[in-house]
Amino acid sequence: MELFIIGIISYLMGSIPFGLILTKVFLKKDIREIGSGNIGATNALRTGNKFIGYATLLFDIIKSVIPVIYIKFNYP
Repeated sequence: MELFIIGIISYLMGSIPFGLILTKVFLKKDIREIGSGNIGATNALRTGNKFIGYATLLFDIIKSVIPVIYIKFNYP
């Protein structure tokens, strides 16, 4: 049961759209209307703001690494 809860939490962490959130907060724009319409780091970089592009990439990497590290340390 515990692994099921970890799976659900990992899924929810992976579904956080950091590109959308960061462009809404800092640029007050909808990233889905810019460039390719994707909410990923490459399209966030196309907004012309390097900080938002790199922050999106960093947060996307972190949200995928945290569950893996948690599983690695708690279930060897």
